[in-house]
Amino acid sequence: MNGRGPGSQRPAGVVLDTDGVLLDTAAVHAQAWKTAFDACLERPAPGSGTQPPFDADAEYRRFVDGRSRYDGAAAFLAARGLHLPPGEADDLPGCGTVWAVAARKEQAFVELLRRQGVTAFADVRPALGHLRTAGVPCAAVSASRHARALIQGAGLGSLLTVIVDGGDATRLGLAGKPDPALFLRAAGLLGTRPRETAVVEDALAGVEAARRGGFGLVVGVDRTPLRRTAALLRDQGADLVVPDLTSLVRSVWGERG
Repeated sequence: MNGRGPGSQRPAGVVLDTDGVLLDTAAVHAQAWKTAFDACLERPAPGSGTQPPFDADAEYRRFVDGRSRYDGAAAFLAARGLHLPPGEADDLPGCGTVWAVAARKEQAFVELLRRQGVTAFADVRPALGHLRTAGVPCAAVSASRHARALIQGAGLGSLLTVIVDGGDATRLGLAGKPDPALFLRAAGLLGTRPRETAVVEDALAGVEAARRGGFGLVVGVDRTPLRRTAALLRDQGADLVVPDLTSLVRSVWGERG
C-alpha cells in the first residue's frame, strides 16, 4: 500500500484479531481476569495496603487486552505494586506467582466458556464473505490457545485462510503483543507483505503491534455503545476506527469489492 487510510491502495490481505473483533469473547476474558485478580487483591502482601478490585473495563483494556496470559498478569500486578515471582508455566491456579495467577484466569475462562459458550458478532460472517468474494485472503490472530477451536466452533473457519493462535505462538516462540510477531507470522502465511496488509484490532496493544510491524493499514474496532475507545485507538496509531466489520468493508472496499 502507498500511504495510509481508506483512500490509499486497498489491502491485498487482512489480519484480524479474534477476541472482540471476530468473536464476542472480550467480556468473557475480562470477567475471568477479574475472578483471578480479585482473589489475589483480597489478600494483599504485608505492607501493601488495601487494593481496590480489578476494573474489568479500563484496567482490562490498559493492561491485559490482547496480551498473552502471562504478560497480561505481569503487567497488571506490576501496575498495582504486586511483584510476584514468575513461577513456572505449570503452576497450579493461585496467587503465589505470576504463572499461578495466569492459571487461575485460564481456569475461570474455561469455566465461563463451558457455561456461556461463545458466538461471532453478527457483522463478521457477511464481512468475511464479502472479502472472500473479492479475493482478499483473511487471517485470524489471537494470543489465546483456545482461539482456533472457538473460531471453528463459531463456524468461521471456512471464511479464513489462516489462523494463528496462542498454541502457534508457544510452539514457534513468537512474542506477544505489543510485539508484531503474531501479525507478521499471519501475513507471511497469507503471502502478503506487511505494507500491503491491513490489521484489524480492538486492543491498544494490538494497534501498537500493527504499527510496529509496518502494516499498511491499521484499523481500530470500537464496539462500545458510546464509542469510548475510539480516541484511544487513534492515539495509539490506528489509521481508521470503525464500529464493526461491515463499516470497514464499506469504507475500504466499497461497492467495488
